[in-house]
Amino acid sequence: MFRCQVKPRFLCGVLCLSLVAVSSPLPAQSPQEPEPVPTLTIRVATRLVLVDVVVTDKHGQPVLGLQPADFTVTEKGKAQKISVFTPPNQATPKPAPPVLPLGEYSNRPEYRSPGGPPTVILLDAANTPFSDQSYARMQMLKWVVDEYRPGDRVAVFALTNGLFALSDFTDDPRILRTVLQHYVAQVPAGTGRPAPPDLPASIAGGASQSMMLLTQQLASFHSAELQFIQNRRADVTVSAMRSLIRILGGLPGRKNIVWLTAGFPFSLIPQEATGLDITGSRWTNAQLAATGGRGAFQTGLDPGQQRLYADKVRDIAAEFASSQIAIYPVDVTGLVTSRFGQASFERQETMKEIARETGGQAFVNQNDLHRGVELAFADRAASYTVGYYPDDKKWDGNYRKISVNVNHEGAEVRHRRGYFAVDPTREKENEKKLQQDFSDAVQDRISSTQIAFDAKVSAIDNARTRIEFMVDGNSLSVEDADKGKHLNLNFAVVVFGPNGKAVGNHVMKLDKVLPLETYQQIMQQGLSVHIDVDTPSGKNLAWLAIRDNHNGYVGTLQAPVGQ
Repeated sequence: MFRCQVKPRFLCGVLCLSLVAVSSPLPAQSPQEPEPVPTLTIRVATRLVLVDVVVTDKHGQPVLGLQPADFTVTEKGKAQKISVFTPPNQATPKPAPPVLPLGEYSNRPEYRSPGGPPTVILLDAANTPFSDQSYARMQMLKWVVDEYRPGDRVAVFALTNGLFALSDFTDDPRILRTVLQHYVAQVPAGTGRPAPPDLPASIAGGASQSMMLLTQQLASFHSAELQFIQNRRADVTVSAMRSLIRILGGLPGRKNIVWLTAGFPFSLIPQEATGLDITGSRWTNAQLAATGGRGAFQTGLDPGQQRLYADKVRDIAAEFASSQIAIYPVDVTGLVTSRFGQASFERQETMKEIARETGGQAFVNQNDLHRGVELAFADRAASYTVGYYPDDKKWDGNYRKISVNVNHEGAEVRHRRGYFAVDPTREKENEKKLQQDFSDAVQDRISSTQIAFDAKVSAIDNARTRIEFMVDGNSLSVEDADKGKHLNLNFAVVVFGPNGKAVGNHVMKLDKVLPLETYQQIMQQGLSVHIDVDTPSGKNLAWLAIRDNHNGYVGTLQAPVGQ
């Protein structure tokens, strides 16, 4: 049983009339003057484009003290009005958030990442040879021991056949040192399949023709095996990128990912889409077919996968842009000699392409890999955020080139080169994808932050637990309706037993047109609903999730339930 409740800070009003719960498995206005970026910057309805601009002098030192009038932003060659402006390190230190009462939990930014946006170190075993992984780990240990600065918040992730959090966001170097010391090299993704049979040591006379046939079959097997590995790595990398967007997307400000890898299975954006004239261009399936996939897929996805990944890559690129996430690829192979030829060149160019498209830097052809982490921290200290509401209101999926100029002598400027004007609300048309993202968010096992909420867990009796969701109204998107605003959310509680297996789940849908007065109250005070769930005896863990069905954004957190 469940119902809405009215709280001093959270209001649900008439929403009680529309809640329906089921138990089923989860499938896989422009301001007049520039203002600081709001705490939550991912709202769809505003169509606000945020661009992080790193401004340094010729010695690489931050250029500070610039004002909005010093920046000129153009999109597709047309100047845009700057409506949002945040200089580096503008935020004054905030007091630590209050300790949550017993039984209450939160994924809000002040609890997930107090003190400012974190930096993520990602150890990519999916795309890195076994022999190079230990060196990358040792280099990160060297950074923690020699160059870690007090107060820097860092999370450490590993990518194998999925994305795993080795350490949640922390400013404690002892934790970082411990997780890196205990991390061991992993088998790259897709390489766990049985090896082909060995060739016979000797061949009897008259068997040469059979041997030739066997050799051809083995060559075909080897080619198919390599293609499987490449496709598998692409799947794993796409899934990891989507997880990182969910985990980091709701945290305000620029987030940097230091991605230690030997390469990517694809670039975030085809070169043809960024290399055309000033009007920009959309990457079409016809273009993809005509070029054989070159540009976006330099590493050999098969033709059938290329078309599939074209849309996935475009969506991910758009989400990285809207979430203010910059990628700093670090080539773990170190200094590369010329004997490796074209393959190494294309691999490093793909890294540079991903860095340019997200506003980061690639660290390649160097042996001191820990210096790559310093690049990310140095850029954060020199990063301005400018935001504008584009003149072109047609969100048609086309690529739009961005240019930023700074009126300061000797200034060097770096920023992402553009974005795909993808309308996130179109996600509601793909219910299967939304369901998969919702299920994946629970499997992330680290909080998604695109929807901010608190949760209170309290026992009803020995076998029942009440989960109360208290959602920040500013995290929610709505659609205009004749008599108000349309809100469409899914709430879910998935209970895992002590053995880690799911022992129950509950899904609740809220689909309601709200009167404007009720909607305004929710925006000011929040939304509170609750679900009562069966909880088996023992120490169980519940994953709580909310999905906005208008745009696919997700918020999750975990909480212990039961005895």
